Amino acid sequence: MALTNTTPQRITRDIIISLFIYALPVLALVLWFHYTGETPWIHNTHAAFEVKTPRIFNFVQPVFKNLKTWGFIAIAIVLGIVEFSLGLYDSEKWTKKERIVDIVCFVAPKFLLGPITALFAFKLLPFALPHLENTFSWVPFWGGVFLIAVGDDLTQYWYHRLHHQLPLLWRFHRTHHSAPYMGMAMASRQNFLYTVFFSQIYLVAVLVYLGLGPAVLFVTVIKSIITLAAHSSIAWDKPLYKYKVLHPVAWVLERLISTPATHHAHHADSSDDGVGYYKGNFGNMFFLWDIIFGTGIITRKFPKGYGIAFYKQEEWYAQFLWPIFKSKVEGSELSKHGPRVGDDIQEHEVVHLKIKVEEFATV
Repeated sequence: MALTNTTPQRITRDIIISLFIYALPVLALVLWFHYTGETPWIHNTHAAFEVKTPRIFNFVQPVFKNLKTWGFIAIAIVLGIVEFSLGLYDSEKWTKKERIVDIVCFVAPKFLLGPITALFAFKLLPFALPHLENTFSWVPFWGGVFLIAVGDDLTQYWYHRLHHQLPLLWRFHRTHHSAPYMGMAMASRQNFLYTVFFSQIYLVAVLVYLGLGPAVLFVTVIKSIITLAAHSSIAWDKPLYKYKVLHPVAWVLERLISTPATHHAHHADSSDDGVGYYKGNFGNMFFLWDIIFGTGIITRKFPKGYGIAFYKQEEWYAQFLWPIFKSKVEGSELSKHGPRVGDDIQEHEVVHLKIKVEEFATV
């Protein structure tokens, strides 16, 4: 997978635009309170704010409230069972070696990441921000949702985009793209260090500490559903493209959030067919960022193949813990002396070969 050749000027421009977008929720809150004349921060008691949900949703509340522990696992397993029962996994591609990588990347972070996030949330935050717990509990629920949805997902867009556009970072994200298939089994397939430095984990912890817990939970639930559905092998968006009456819905939806068609294109093993687009479509919950920054492509079609051309089926420990453990597969990007970006080497060799053929033809 060759990385994109985005110029520093374009990145700088997009960062400036992002700073304006980050400020929009805050500006909206200021204008709202100016319009209503409310000053809830004056009477703030620093008490945690709770949101009551309709009784019809009571049976799923435990799943949502425990999303960071067993809730996400429950949703993923249910969706995975549906995919498997529908025969949506290709046994030739979902081999034993690939299953091991998927299982390790899915299960291990649940145990390894817990102590890190707990230390940050319960020790470091109270030390660094004393007396600020629930300081912003006065922020209206929907205002908090707007603030978090923009701040969290736009930050993840940049984290994801830079790992594709900066060769130095690519190998930390490579594991996610090594899967030669799409589905729930590979949705959590990530290098552990990529996950540890995932800025959203700490951003969310800070916002919960400051009193925006209910809004954080709501956004996390919605985002988890959207991102899981976008990685799923269940092409739930196809009916929207098939029936003309649903085309307006499709037009709005595919520009607002990530869908299977747009995100599957991001995981394609090639862009030669005009469908695959691993050089863009970086959005996680919102595809809107790709529309704004011009990094998206919408074809309403699905690629024929997934993964990366330079994939050498490296060992699970190399894929999960590189560069702590390196691959023993010669020539791998994860090996000791391997290239930073494998496809760059391949493309160079192809170009060199073409030049040799042209020189031979002129003799």
